[in-house]
Amino acid sequence: MTFSLDTPSAATLKAEAKALRAERALAGNPLGQGAALEEIARRHGYRDWNTASAAMPERAVSPVQVGQRVKGTYLSQPFIGMVIGVQLLADMNHYEVTVKFDRPVNVSKSELMGPIYRQRVRATVDLRGISAARTSDGQPHMRIGRA
Repeated sequence: MTFSLDTPSAATLKAEAKALRAERALAGNPLGQGAALEEIARRHGYRDWNTASAAMPERAVSPVQVGQRVKGTYLSQPFIGMVIGVQLLADMNHYEVTVKFDRPVNVSKSELMGPIYRQRVRATVDLRGISAARTSDGQPHMRIGRA
C-alpha cells in the first residue's frame, strides 16, 4: 500500500495502474487495464476499483503526494527519497515539491570546488514531474516520479 497523508485522486491511482501495467509487461506478465485498476485499488485499501473511485475527491492531478517514495534526478544526479511537501501553484499546472533524499546528493560538477551535498531540495515541476528550469547543459533541474 502506498503511504500518503491525504486521499489520492482517481488520476493518481490511474497513473499507478499504468505504471503497474508497464512493469508487468516488462516482466513478461501482461496485465489488462481493468485488472491493474483493481489491484491498485486493493493496494490502497479499497475493496475494488468502483469503491475506490466513488470515495476519491475531485481535484487537480498531482505528480506526487506528501509521504510518497520517489526517485529521479536532481541537477543530473540520481536520487531516491520521500516527498515532504507539495504545493499547487496559481497557474494550476505546476507544483512546488520538497523532497528529502535518502542519501545526500553531490550537486557540484567542478572538481575545483569539491563536493556540494544536498539532502533536502525544493523544485517547481509540471504535471509530469519535470522542472522547466534547466541546467547549463539543457537538462531539467529535477525529474521526479514514483519509486
